Amino acid sequence: MEKLHIPVLLSEVLAYLKPQPDETYLDLTAGYGGHARAILDVTQQYKSSYLIDRDEFAADYLRQEFPITEIINQDFYSALLQLIECGKTFDIILADFGVSSPQLDMENRGFAFKSDGPLDMRMDRRQKLTADEVVNKYSERALADIFMTYGEEPKGRANMLAREVVHHRPIKSTKELADIIKAKSKYSKTHPATKIFQAIRIVVNDELNEIEKSLPLLPKLLNKNGRLGIITFHSLEDRLVKDFFKDASSHGEESTLRILTKKPITAGEHELVINPRSRSAKLRVAIKRI
Repeated sequence: MEKLHIPVLLSEVLAYLKPQPDETYLDLTAGYGGHARAILDVTQQYKSSYLIDRDEFAADYLRQEFPITEIINQDFYSALLQLIECGKTFDIILADFGVSSPQLDMENRGFAFKSDGPLDMRMDRRQKLTADEVVNKYSERALADIFMTYGEEPKGRANMLAREVVHHRPIKSTKELADIIKAKSKYSKTHPATKIFQAIRIVVNDELNEIEKSLPLLPKLLNKNGRLGIITFHSLEDRLVKDFFKDASSHGEESTLRILTKKPITAGEHELVINPRSRSAKLRVAIKRI
């Protein structure tokens, strides 16, 4: 399992969520089960816990690894609505909003700019919208807005890159798109296509909208004194979580949450060496008050 995906901030997750025997667990983005296995090894509540992932490859893997645990193969917002309707509550809830290593490493998924694959980027391959449609059919203005809003590129660079993308259409692969961006970029330590690929992926999977809709549902699924941990990988996600935690904890005795992490927890030097993808990970944790 570790060869498939190394869970980020694992020791920090365990330290702050403090799993105990017999506690129930909900994982919104279980992926390949790295966090889930560590937590369920402590709680031993395999039957009463739920693991969610909308990627069918991840869901199939989870079913093999956790045969008596409930596996839900759909987006976590829809899954949360169903769990609330069924009256489910949990002692621990975790969400890791990062892209899993297998998604990045499988060329045919189209997430990575360092390999040559189709312009796909769908976490759920049952959906219609793909990166190909965004790259080859969206207007220049729409692309520039996407690059600015979700890639956080400066306006001038976003406009220039959008113009280049439109000029080179049709673009058929991830490598072709990455090369177009690289040709118009100065040298940097990170690949110049990183933010553009991030922006397109966010749009394809409607990631920020799903997070924003889901956050207010989470306290409803927590037992009193239940812990909620959320791992983000870029500032747009982290801002949503930070604002939600602040609002949910700022109503005095009526507050639903109490924040346990005044500042987001980040990876230590050792983890950064063994898992470079953890460099942008941030963990925020809160506890259910009422």
